[in-house]
Amino acid sequence: MDRFVDREQELRQLNACWKARAGALVVVLGKRRVGKTALLRHWMADKPAVYYLADRRPEPDNLRGLAQRLGEHFGDTFVARKGFDDWLEAFAYLKERVRAPFALILDEYPYLAAGNAATSSLFQKGWDETLRTTPLRLVLCGSSLTMMVKETLGRDAPLFGRRTADVWVRPLDFAAVSDFFGSRLTFERCVEVYSLLGGMPGYFSQIDPAEGLTDALSGRLLEPGTFLFREVEFLLREEVREPRTYLAILAAIAQGKHKHSEIVNAAGIPATARRYFETLDQLELVEREVPVTEERPEKSKRSLYRLADPFVRLWFEIVYPFRSELELGNTRPSLRRLKAALPAFLGPGYERIARETIRREARPFELRVVGRWWDNETEIDAVGLGADGKSILFAEAKWRNEVMDVGMLDTLKRKAARVAWGPPGRKEAFALFARNGFTPALRRAAKAEGALLFHGTRRVV
Repeated sequence: MDRFVDREQELRQLNACWKARAGALVVVLGKRRVGKTALLRHWMADKPAVYYLADRRPEPDNLRGLAQRLGEHFGDTFVARKGFDDWLEAFAYLKERVRAPFALILDEYPYLAAGNAATSSLFQKGWDETLRTTPLRLVLCGSSLTMMVKETLGRDAPLFGRRTADVWVRPLDFAAVSDFFGSRLTFERCVEVYSLLGGMPGYFSQIDPAEGLTDALSGRLLEPGTFLFREVEFLLREEVREPRTYLAILAAIAQGKHKHSEIVNAAGIPATARRYFETLDQLELVEREVPVTEERPEKSKRSLYRLADPFVRLWFEIVYPFRSELELGNTRPSLRRLKAALPAFLGPGYERIARETIRREARPFELRVVGRWWDNETEIDAVGLGADGKSILFAEAKWRNEVMDVGMLDTLKRKAARVAWGPPGRKEAFALFARNGFTPALRRAAKAEGALLFHGTRRVV
C-alpha cells in the first residue's frame, strides 16, 4: 500500500530551499521506516532532479553509479560510461552542467561517509569552492541518526554551518495515519494500528485493511526472515557499538522500569552512564518525560523514561521474550501475549491521540505546550499551559466500552486542584475524550460549564 499523506511542514522547508536564489545544501534525516525517501520522491516528482541511493559498495562503485544517473539525466553517454574518479571531479561536472535549479538527492549518505573517512571533508571543500554559487539543491539524506549528526550537524562535523536547512522527518500523528487508511479502516481499528505501530509508515503500511490485525502481525512481525522480526536488533547494530547494553536498557523500560535508578539496576550498567540515555534519546527510541508544569525540565528529579516508539514496545512485548518459539514457527505464545496486553497499549495510545488533538484543534485559548502531569498520588492524561501564563487546560481520555458519565468531569476537576501552576484565579478549561461517547447528564454539564467533549477525536460539545 503506497500512499503519501501529510508532511506539509517538511515540504514547505524543501520548497523554500528550492525557491532560494543561491544554491542550497539540505540535510534530511529521521529514523529508519519514517518515510524520508517517500517524502523526497514526492517532492522531486515535478522538478528536474536526480535521486541516487548509496549502498555499502566501495566508493568507486558509488561514484560510477552516480555518474550513470547524472549521465542519463543530462544525456551524456560519455560520463555515464566513464564514471567519476573522485568526488571533486563529480562536483566539477555538476558546476559545468547545472545552469538552472536542479536537485541532486544522495540518499543513505552515511554509507558514503563510512566508505571513506574524508568524504564529508571533500563535500565541504566541494560545496565551499565549487557548488555554493551554482543553482544546485544538494540534499544529503540518511537513516543513521548517529552518523548524520556526526557528519553533518555536530559542531565537529566537516559540514557544520554549511547547511541551508535541516529537515527532521518525524513519525506521523494519528490524523495522518487515519488519512492514510481513509475509509478502509474503522476508527477503532486505526487506533489499534497507531497504538501498536505508531506513526512509522514503514510499519503501518504493511497492514492490509482486508486482514485482521492479528493475521497481519503474524505474517509480518512474528515470522523469522520478515523485515520486522529483527527490526530493533538491526537498528541498534546500525547505530551503536554496544547493542547488547542498549537492548538491555530498552528491555528494562519495556518491562515497566521508568525511573533512572530502576533502569540502570535492571540493565546492569553504572548509574553514571548517562551517555546511553542521551544516545537513545538522539535515536528517538527513548524519551525523558517530566510533568508538563516543571519550570526547569532539565533539572527535574521527577523524570521518567519511556519508549518513544510504540512499535519498539510491541516488539519487546511479543517478539523479544519468545524468540526461541518464533524461530521454530510457534506463534501461539506471542499471540496470547498480544491479546492480553492489547488494553495496555490502547489506553496510552488513545491518551497520546488526545494530546495530539488538543495541540491541533482544542484551543479555548492559545496553548504554549501540552503534556502529561503527575505527582505521587495521581496523574492527568493531558495538561495544556496557556501562552499567557494564566490559562490552563486539563483533559482525560478513556478507551473504555462504557459511556462516560458526569462523574469523570468531577474527578478531573479534583485532580486539577492538585496542579500548582499559574497565578491565583487562573483560567481553567476542561476536555474529555471517550471511546463510546457521553451520557446526556455529562453533555448537559459540559455545555453549562464550557467543557469540551470529544467522541473518539470528533468534538461533540
